[in-house]
Amino acid sequence: MKTAWASLIRLVALLLIAVLALQVYFFARIALMRVVDPRSTTFQRTEAGRLLLTHGKILWSQEWRGYEQISAHLKRAVIASEDAGFAEHSGVEWDALEQAFERNSRALERAQRLDGRAEQSAAASKRAAPSTPRAQAKLVGGSTITQQLAKNLFLSGERNLPRKAQEFVITFMLEALLSKRRILEIYLNNVEWGEGIFGAQAAARHYFHVDAARLAPQQAAQLAVMLPAPKRFERRPHSTYVLGRAGTVMARMADVELP
Repeated sequence: MKTAWASLIRLVALLLIAVLALQVYFFARIALMRVVDPRSTTFQRTEAGRLLLTHGKILWSQEWRGYEQISAHLKRAVIASEDAGFAEHSGVEWDALEQAFERNSRALERAQRLDGRAEQSAAASKRAAPSTPRAQAKLVGGSTITQQLAKNLFLSGERNLPRKAQEFVITFMLEALLSKRRILEIYLNNVEWGEGIFGAQAAARHYFHVDAARLAPQQAAQLAVMLPAPKRFERRPHSTYVLGRAGTVMARMADVELP
């Protein structure tokens, strides 16, 4: 019995040491980003692998641009669209997370009710329930720019509690070690703007044939609108929806405080 307990304690100790070592690794990587631009992110490398399998070649367009080489219009548009409180919060917007949780809970409840009705309908008509499509709940997020950067830099796209907890830890490390200006700079240079299109410079060249520094307010707002679902919007970057949302973002841009 004592041997079993000793083995369990050693196992727990090893797991704790491994978790601590991982945090030290993340801390060191982020500290290095104060002076060294990250060459790629976990998300980008994952996408490169997927595109290699899909197309037989790596599709990757990215050119780093310093903070001053990125249009202020784009900075304001992205903050207005993605994270209005970026300059003030400490990495996490708890109110936004609570609202997102409530909306997702309601969406899941609606999906479950639709599933129940579909199963009842299938049973009444003597059809097999598995053949009835299940309702899908459309989930929304409440992540800040810093949280999105934390996820893209180091983590997978999985949705589970341990990954979310690690995202919080990395988020607080980013906020503690880097300035808001640096966080925004790294984010804008690595965020996805379409299949194989990463960063403000690549997006500006791809969609508008200009450098990131020369983006006009309307162009910047359109790029900001694309961020939640760039693969969906890249085929119609000038659609009625994108242009309409861009108008809303432009109206908010004047109130944005830049770091």
